[in-house]
Amino acid sequence: MPITLASIKRKLDGKIGENLTVVAQAGRKKVTRRRGTLKETYPAIFVVDLDQDENAFERVSYSYADLLTKSIQITFEGEEKAS
Repeated sequence: MPITLASIKRKLDGKIGENLTVVAQAGRKKVTRRRGTLKETYPAIFVVDLDQDENAFERVSYSYADLLTKSIQITFEGEEKAS
């Protein structure tokens, strides 16, 4: 399990273009699930292009700190659980 922001970024750099599901905490008892494709990684954030059939907007970005603090969880197609 990656434990630094740099190691999380390196792991995601190798997954650009792959389909994924993002599960994010949206409140005390509410979670949101979004499906899309990992589009780009930047020094502090990564961008996910969302499936237009399920979402009202095209893209969403998250910080690597969101993964580190477990505010979000990412699952790539064909994997059980990635972080």
